[in-house]
Order: sequence, then structure tokens, then C-alpha cells
Amino acid sequence: MAPTLDDSSSLFNFVVRDGNGVKGMVDLGLSRVPEPYIQPPKERINKQKAIKLEQSPIDFSRLNGPDHDEVVKEIVTAAETLGFFQLINHGVPVDLLESLKVAAHNFFGLPSEKKAVYRKEVSPSPLVKYGTSFVPEKEKALEWKDYISMIYTNDAEALQQWPKECREVALEYLKTSMNMLKKLLQVLMGNLGAELDDSKIDALIGMKMVNMNFYPTCPNPDLTVGVGRHSDMGTLTILLQDGIGGLYVKVAEEIENIGKKGEWVEILPVPGALVINIGDMLQILSNGRYKSAEHRVRTTSTKSRVSIPIFTIPKPTEKIAPLPQVVEKDGVAHYKEVIFADYMKNFFGNAHDGKKSLHFAQINSAER
Repeated sequence: MAPTLDDSSSLFNFVVRDGNGVKGMVDLGLSRVPEPYIQPPKERINKQKAIKLEQSPIDFSRLNGPDHDEVVKEIVTAAETLGFFQLINHGVPVDLLESLKVAAHNFFGLPSEKKAVYRKEVSPSPLVKYGTSFVPEKEKALEWKDYISMIYTNDAEALQQWPKECREVALEYLKTSMNMLKKLLQVLMGNLGAELDDSKIDALIGMKMVNMNFYPTCPNPDLTVGVGRHSDMGTLTILLQDGIGGLYVKVAEEIENIGKKGEWVEILPVPGALVINIGDMLQILSNGRYKSAEHRVRTTSTKSRVSIPIFTIPKPTEKIAPLPQVVEKDGVAHYKEVIFADYMKNFFGNAHDGKKSLHFAQINSAER
């Protein structure tokens, strides 16, 4: 039954509980943004005020040649400043990336009832969750986003349990990204003086999720957000943007030729590139040297947008703390040791609110 757009309770049930999502609401025909989606003024994204980041992507293929040291420096500098960078020649076939975007549109184009079977409460698989917003029950204003989240255990379970509309291409995306991901980790951890063997890599990225995010067209993007301000809780995130754009990153400390502290920069889409961002766990391991950047997503009025991240996170039992050799150099630890399962529970127990998730691990909660 169609909701009354002016009745917040009826709308919440239709979008969230019944699994129609934002797309189901938009498909009813909207001329204005319903009240539950209107963000407070301080959370709205001012596109005109944001800086367009026109930094050249890093050519990852150069890591294996005479320019190795230069590429390492580019990666480390990006991790220490903005916490975001883009890679080309990353080893993931560009035609696969195009197929991924098509698969995402195909999945979200399904009738609501075919997507709603994967809602957390009823999903036939513990590996697959379809939802909307982030933690809708705890949010003052909802996010203009639907998503499907697919946890990876092994190939057989992915091919059996992930949605058939996207499982093969999503699994291929994950598998072809792993070589790049491991090399990135070796560069970043090696710069901190840590040697990584396979078991340590597995501990840091032992859990992997492929998400597909869908941002339907919005009648007034200035009033809404696709995703609110947050940093990613894991180790590293790989993100495929489509050509529409809308990803904004906050400058933590002034960065020459990029922006001043507190300014927002838009990560403009680059054809064939993948966006990489530092997660909270790398910020903790590096004792704050690497920045898990605060970021958010704007909506659009012209065309529905998709983005497809791979979240790599530690195993739940893994203990994460600043590396001893980094603490020795810095003279003080800025973070306490955390068990990742506890950190994750705290992260998903709250609405998006900038980098507050890191307060869970900070000593004296001093923002870095």
C-alpha cells in the first residue's frame, strides 16, 4: 500500500520496514523531498562551496618498474594528507567495471518485492543484506540511498547465496582487486616499518564485503544527503564511482594545492579509475599518520547514481593497536588497543556523525 508522504510513520514503514527503499518512494512520483529526508542546514552539501579535486590519478602499473619509489611516495603522501586517492592501471579490467555498473542498475531496477527478500530480518542468507539509509532507526534525518551488502566467505557460497543479478560480476570484481589491495597494504605498512606476511594481511583484511549503493534521483538535492559524514571503519576501501560523481571528502589539515582545514573537496570521477580510501583501522595502526578521511555523498536530480565499494576489514577477533615501532618514534600512543568486533558494534550502533567512531579507540578522545 502506498504511503502518505506527509505521514512520517507511514513513510518509514513503506521505505524501511516493507523494503521498498528510497527507489520505491521515488517511483511513486515525487515533486518535493519528504520531511524525514530533509537534513539540518549544517549537514547539507553546498556544491558551489566545495573544491573540485583535479589531481591526477596514480598510475599503479609504475609500482613494478623504475618509478617504484616515486609511486610509493605518491601513495604514502595521499594516505597522510587527504586519505583518498585514485588509481589507474590497477589490474581490474575496465570492461568488468562497466559490467558492474550495469549489474547494479539491474538489481535496483527489480520490483521492490524481489529486493525486499534480502532485508536483514528475512534474508535467506546471513551473507546478504538489502537496506536503505545507514541506521534508519537512529537517524534524525534519513539518507537518500538504498544498498545491497554481500559478505564474502568463499567463492562457492558467494555464487550460491549472493543475488543472481550481480553475484558473478561482484565476485570477479572482488577477486581481481585483491592483488592491488595487498600491494597497497604492503606499501602503506612497509612505510611504517612493518613487514607483512600472508597471515598478517589476512588478519587485517580477513573480512570482505562488496556493496552496491543506489542513489535515486532527488527532487531537491540541496536538502538531502546520499550518505552522511563518516569515515570507514575498516582497513582499506576500494570504490568504483560512476560518471555522475557526488563524493566529497573533508580536508583534515591544510594540504598544499588542495584545500584548507575543514574544506570539502569533490573527488571527480575518472574513467577506468578506482578510488581508494584509508579506513579507521589504518589510522589506528599508524598512530594517526594515515588519515581515515571524513566523507559524504551528495544526491542528484538528473540521473540515478550507483557506487560499488569493497570494504576490507579485520577479522572480528583481531586486536588493533598502534604499531610499537611507530609509537616509539612518536613518543606516545594516540589510540588504545581495540578488539575489532567491539569497534564494529559501536560503529553500527550509531548514526553517521563524522569521525566520532574513532573516539571509541582514542586516548583522551583527542581528534587527529
